[in-house]
Amino acid sequence: MSVAPVDFGAPIAPRPAWFPAAARLLADAPAPEVLAWAVATFGSDLSVACSMQDAVLVDLAVRADPGIEVVFLDTGFHFAETLETARRVQARYDLNLVTVRPHDDAPTHQVDGTPACCEARKVGPLDRHLAERAAWVTGLRRAESPTRAGAATLEWDAGRGLVKINPIVAWSDDDVARYMVEHDIIVNPLRDNGFDSIGCAPCTTPGAGRSGRWAGSGRLECGLHLVAKEA
Repeated sequence: MSVAPVDFGAPIAPRPAWFPAAARLLADAPAPEVLAWAVATFGSDLSVACSMQDAVLVDLAVRADPGIEVVFLDTGFHFAETLETARRVQARYDLNLVTVRPHDDAPTHQVDGTPACCEARKVGPLDRHLAERAAWVTGLRRAESPTRAGAATLEWDAGRGLVKINPIVAWSDDDVARYMVEHDIIVNPLRDNGFDSIGCAPCTTPGAGRSGRWAGSGRLECGLHLVAKEA
């Protein structure tokens, strides 16, 4: 399956006719089953987004397809620990890793503010990359924050015209911790220093859940997951 490049000014894309049945089928399916379906359905038009907070999603994905594409957004402001985690994960799994970077003159949080920085260094680069894909896989979980509590295993990302797949959406923090131990998962060392969620260094502090992201601002999302949906 292939998709045409996204016109970012185009109307919201309608979901495919087959989507509702697939969403019902996979709603409560185990993560390996969801990923197996994704690989069989989309093949090379599938991309796995990984923040390098840990390698749980990567480990699950490469079990479904060792050559699956994993995309990492290098914003230019990551912690050194995050970049080292990316190197370690790539080496362990011999990943088909694509590192996506912003334009050289992209806005910065210091000069242009956090929303503009996130848009230019995360949302825009991912949108451009996914314009050549049919579906993307995320590690989004309902337990992470109130903004994610209503997420489903299979969603229609209407703003991008893509299928969005969240195989571990129902996992609790304990489920994640258990999987890490059972499979010797690489974890960003900042997790041992009180960072439950890890973003860019200037905007992230230690904190439970996503409370350390843009701390004090009331903001919980950079915009990657705040995309247009069908009415």
